Amino acid sequence: MPPWLPQFIASVVVILVVLHLCLGAAAYLILLERKICAWVQDRVGPNRVGPKGLLQPIADGLKLFMKEDFTPKGVDKVLFTLAPALTVLPALIGFLIIPWAGTLDMGSWGTVQVMGADLNVGIVYLVAVASLGVYGVGLGGWASNNKYSFLGGLRASAQMISYEIPMGLALLCVILAAGTLMPQAIVQQQLEGQWFLVQQPLTAILFYICLLAEANRAPFDLAEAEQELIGGWHTEYSSMKWALFFLGEYVHVIVGSAFFATLFMGGWSLNPFWGWDLPAGGPWWMILIQFSIVLAKVFLLIVLTMMVRWTLPRFRFDQLMKLAWEGLIPLALLLLLMTSFFVYFGWTSWLWAGSLGCLALIWLVLPILPRTSDPNKRIPMVGSRFSPAK
Repeated sequence: MPPWLPQFIASVVVILVVLHLCLGAAAYLILLERKICAWVQDRVGPNRVGPKGLLQPIADGLKLFMKEDFTPKGVDKVLFTLAPALTVLPALIGFLIIPWAGTLDMGSWGTVQVMGADLNVGIVYLVAVASLGVYGVGLGGWASNNKYSFLGGLRASAQMISYEIPMGLALLCVILAAGTLMPQAIVQQQLEGQWFLVQQPLTAILFYICLLAEANRAPFDLAEAEQELIGGWHTEYSSMKWALFFLGEYVHVIVGSAFFATLFMGGWSLNPFWGWDLPAGGPWWMILIQFSIVLAKVFLLIVLTMMVRWTLPRFRFDQLMKLAWEGLIPLALLLLLMTSFFVYFGWTSWLWAGSLGCLALIWLVLPILPRTSDPNKRIPMVGSRFSPAK
């Protein structure tokens, strides 16, 4: 048997399993989000189709398949059709470099990695693939020949480009601390030490905020704000073209959560601090345990993402861009400088102290920084509760 064949077979099996898992999970995550929305708003939620509403995603899928696929007049038909595919395809190939478990011992066949592709530049691959999603959104908004769709596409493009900068800087903090671009090596370091969520908590929070913005999740869903843009860049879409946009969004959330679990939560690690932890590999039953732990972490992060959506109000667009350029990017540069300093002097086990030092520095410096005037300040009108005249 050629030495490359066991790894090739394992990679194909992982790709098929995770791909179908993502496609099936996307349908039921919509049901979960509707249920969470109902719980937050003290309602019941979907409960008519099947027991406890569990067949609702199947009914929604059949409805979308049977709806008319309408193409408005004046659209660019090629780009109008291509945009949904350009949105969903980058999401469906991003999970290849995620290590879903450790090294599987196959006896006389040797050992294989439980991941789609064992790349030595895995982090760069995922960032590059994820950034392609903006093309589908931008093209969908422009090709629709609708001013609201076009504005939504412009908003989404500006938002994704702006929030990729602090995300890349946060990634550099992890790469500097780990000294590698290979996801499985980053997980291995956390198995032998501490989770990067403990070592670099500010970096983890910054990265999670950027994940929400990259996936166009609330409170960063300005590109599809119903109050202003009807439906944003997918206003003119219907049937399965419309569904593909949301499939891409939910798969982005799944892959982003798995990426966060890999970078900051130790992959299949159970102990965030020093001490005992699961091994880096083993027989098939150990791989199943590790795979289940990764899926549990991904599920918890997805539920957190949904709770954020139904808890926090939506930003205004000027607030959205101000947060990126005046808040997250300077913070990411400060964290990168701190991480570089600590790595140079070999203090990587004390990165948590550096994060606390950055927090203290921000608390001291923020009050003396120059501030721009509020463009939407309240006007004191006579008779209103904001008026000084009583």
